[in-house]
Amino acid sequence: MVTVQILTTPSCTSCAIVERMLDKMGIKYELIDITKNPEVLQKYPIMAAPGVVINGKLEFVGVPKEQELAKKVRT
Repeated sequence: MVTVQILTTPSCTSCAIVERMLDKMGIKYELIDITKNPEVLQKYPIMAAPGVVINGKLEFVGVPKEQELAKKVRT
């Protein structure tokens, strides 16, 4: 089973786009607010949100193309 985390901030409007894509694919995910969990940035040093972590690996920073996201979560 795939594990997906979205690294987000309270003002991240692009994060909702990624959430909708994953919802459409039927993929469950965890939202991690990096302003409340700054230690996450030590492991996944992103400069902009969203960051998309799949199975413990930072796969995307920013909004990925839907086809690319689908390929990563289904492999």
